[in-house]
Amino acid sequence: MSCSETDYAYLRKVVLEESASLIDPARNLWFEGRLNPIARPAVTQNVDGLVELLRVDRTPHLQRAVAEAMTINETSFFRDARPFDMLRSKAIPELIRQNQAERTLRVWSAACATGQEAYSVAMLLLEHFPELKDWDVKIVGTDLSRTVLEVARRGRYRRAEVNRGLPAKMLVKYFERDGDEWELSMQARELCEFQYANLCAPPPTLPVFDLVLMRNVLLYFSEQDRSDVFAAVHRQMDPRGFLLLGNSEQAEDSTDQFEMEFASESYFYRPVVSY
Repeated sequence: MSCSETDYAYLRKVVLEESASLIDPARNLWFEGRLNPIARPAVTQNVDGLVELLRVDRTPHLQRAVAEAMTINETSFFRDARPFDMLRSKAIPELIRQNQAERTLRVWSAACATGQEAYSVAMLLLEHFPELKDWDVKIVGTDLSRTVLEVARRGRYRRAEVNRGLPAKMLVKYFERDGDEWELSMQARELCEFQYANLCAPPPTLPVFDLVLMRNVLLYFSEQDRSDVFAAVHRQMDPRGFLLLGNSEQAEDSTDQFEMEFASESYFYRPVVSY
């Protein structure tokens, strides 16, 4: 038995309340495939049974599980080359100059999914900035899905995943093959940590960041939620920091707290400082 349109509308509402993500009704069938694994542990036979359970017993952990299952989680190593070129030629050298006295660097990969973006930044730093060897460097990846965070923490990827965007020389240099998987070197993994976080309400444990990558995330948020996320990110950033969005995302329509700049054929944003 498949879900009714009323059931789908209810599930979309749960996802919106828990994650601020808007699920297009054209993607209703996603619920069937992604929620079946949740339905079985929840002692229901199928997704419409899960909906009935949610309506009767609004258990927070079950609602969060639904939202996590519907997270997009699309990522790859060095996704879109130009932003990484900009990091190498503009952002990282400038941050090194700015932070020379403190010798610290903090990077946030927001909505990090299975960790490829955070690890791409780690490899970029190791490959091009040996002067950071003695610095206190930390790349923090956060996501709403605990399942993908576990994958990120393992640092192990299948052939199809390392073949997406990862240069061959970096595969050889920073990975070791183990059966059907490739494991990232401890040198790169030690630069990264991963934790659960909702972008609409970042936990107080997050540090102040010099660089924030929040790419291809806000497409699924409402106008008000985008504005709230930008406000939260602004509070979490050093005033001299850099914010990177996805190629099809803009901050101007949702906030006046960031200003766009351009370098190395790539757009990025700087926080607006209020005095």
